[in-house]
Amino acid sequence: MQRTFITNLALLLVLNLLVKPFYLLGIDAGVQGAVGASDYGTYAALLSLSFLLNIVLDLGLTNYNTRNVAQYTHLMGKYLSGVIGVRMVLAGLYALLTMVVGLVLGYEGAQLDLLGWLVLNQALVASILYLRSNIAGAQQFRQDSLLSVMDRVLLILAVGWLLWGRASAIPFRIEWFVRAQTMAYGATLLVALVMTLRLSGKVRVAWNPTFSRVVLKQSFPYALLILLMTFYYRTDTLMLERMLPDGAFQAGIYAQGFRYFEAFNMLGYLFAGLLLPMFSRSIKERDDIAPLVSLALRILLAGAIPLAAFIHWNAQPVLELIYAEHTTAAAPSFVLLMYCFVGVCITYVFGTLLTAGGELRALNGVAATGAVMNIALNLVLIPRFQTEGAAWASLVTQLATALVQVVLAAKAHVLPGLGMLFLRGAVHGVMLFLLAQALLTLPLPQRALIFLGAASFSALATGLVTPKVLRQAMKLPTSR
Repeated sequence: MQRTFITNLALLLVLNLLVKPFYLLGIDAGVQGAVGASDYGTYAALLSLSFLLNIVLDLGLTNYNTRNVAQYTHLMGKYLSGVIGVRMVLAGLYALLTMVVGLVLGYEGAQLDLLGWLVLNQALVASILYLRSNIAGAQQFRQDSLLSVMDRVLLILAVGWLLWGRASAIPFRIEWFVRAQTMAYGATLLVALVMTLRLSGKVRVAWNPTFSRVVLKQSFPYALLILLMTFYYRTDTLMLERMLPDGAFQAGIYAQGFRYFEAFNMLGYLFAGLLLPMFSRSIKERDDIAPLVSLALRILLAGAIPLAAFIHWNAQPVLELIYAEHTTAAAPSFVLLMYCFVGVCITYVFGTLLTAGGELRALNGVAATGAVMNIALNLVLIPRFQTEGAAWASLVTQLATALVQVVLAAKAHVLPGLGMLFLRGAVHGVMLFLLAQALLTLPLPQRALIFLGAASFSALATGLVTPKVLRQAMKLPTSR
């Protein structure tokens, strides 16, 4: 299982490192540069709104399905036939609710039109993720890896041409970006459907009320978990835009650092997507999951901690790599978001393990507490500290919920050595934090190269990552 994890993770990382960072830091940032901070801030707030009710599109069916297909792959076709009809009904309900909330929040005219396109895009993305859950649950990780980057490749080609390739003098519009997303998601959905049908066989779409009730009842805890977690992942941008007099501008400033966070978060999300079906199958077959938990945690801590340490001292020059304006204002929240990323990575291991083990009641309790905490902190901190206040609210929430999930996972499963692993991670972080400060007199490229080498050495020196662990994962013979 460890070897499967490492080989498929390597493929996922190679594909996504080639595509998604370029999309976010090149295409997405290029769009913001072309339309301006205020227009992009409005788009970012509407996007966050479309995410808040996104759970209605899915009601936990994707995570439930990943776990179910991983454990009972032969039932894929049966579930697919019934669930497609359910998802069509949910898509209509989601669209209605989101547009009503948009009206209640005071959006109108062109803003509502843009929200309508974002609603369609969310429906397409949710459908892609559901189809991918069948592919991943069947352990077809290479096909899933290719699908994970297809939409971004299409967007890079389409939006890249609109930004830099066309001869027309007409200024780029944010609406073009949103409609290009619709095209890319639609094409990816068709490919995902073909791949899924090859695995499941013939599928007959039907509405079966009894089946729908049973499946939705079983998936509801997953839906509640996703809804609660979405609140403390996505409310910050929306609250910034709605609460402050210059809210659209502040949301645009916040989006500069958040874009980097999202780029790295995509890589962390890959771990969760790969771990969920593996944890689910291992738990069903009563395999020892501790080695896989340890391996995933070691890799994530070895990468996330150095990233936070480096950005702490280099936030503004890193932002200036892709932004020409507002980097000084965006730097403080960017630093805090990178510390958030460490907490999110821990959640991707232990939250995923608890999900695979069916510990949904405990997870939902943690997520509900996190959602209330995040909204309360935002209400207090945003009026006083603007973007930095929103980032502090996220940091406190992410670290607190991650810590509780570690404790819950350690109680539910035999996971020896966790304390020592986190201690090694802390030593790793302190060493690199001091080094990043000491390198400030050097030019940024030299700083980054020296720091990268030192981070690799530190991971080995602290025992966070060792050749022995990697050899065991790959089942390679030990040299004598």
